[in-house]
Amino acid sequence: MKVLIVEDERRLADAIAQNLRRQNLDTDVSYDGEEGLLNALSGVYDVILLDIMMPKKDGLTVLSELRAEGLQTPVILLTALGEVEDRIRGLDCGADDYLPKPFRTEELVARIKAVTRRRGAFRQDGLLAFGDIELNPLSLVLTRTDKSFTLTQKESNLLEYLIENKDIRLSSDSIIEKVWGYDSDAEDGNVQAYMSFLRKKLTALGSGVRIGNVRGSGYMLEYDGEA
Repeated sequence: MKVLIVEDERRLADAIAQNLRRQNLDTDVSYDGEEGLLNALSGVYDVILLDIMMPKKDGLTVLSELRAEGLQTPVILLTALGEVEDRIRGLDCGADDYLPKPFRTEELVARIKAVTRRRGAFRQDGLLAFGDIELNPLSLVLTRTDKSFTLTQKESNLLEYLIENKDIRLSSDSIIEKVWGYDSDAEDGNVQAYMSFLRKKLTALGSGVRIGNVRGSGYMLEYDGEA
């Protein structure tokens, strides 16, 4: 799962990012509303944590502009403002949740799971499933029946993206943008290498799940239930 923090208090933003990375959440930070809006509009994030009081563009303006552009990525507002009126304004602008500062990392992670689950990213138990496999994006564990592997962060992010788009053939460009980041210098060879890593682990699990690839078209999960 890919998270964007938009927060102008650098020490706080970096601390939140560090804590989320320890929870195996791939996290980027923007330090003002203008930069945050630009990064959020890339569409590569699964959830956005957005401060209200920021320079250049305040959080509610950023949120309004995101929704006006049609971006439906879940947004959790992070703010020291605890008044009911501020909460109402944020929710009216299209926020999915509201978390006053200070807060515990465990609560933030729970809120992230809740808003992404409501948008259909997770099953009720927090797992992603396809065919005979289950992926826990937080623990990075890939399981089939009683056998499992712990994936790397990149492998987990890649498989998560494939499962969430199981009916879509994904191009290398879209995979690089989503998994490596829109400003990454990753190339098609990187995608091929990580697809190979995942294929080997799926085979070792005895899974019927395959990663299909049509040259010039892209990658897509397939399932042979007889495996």
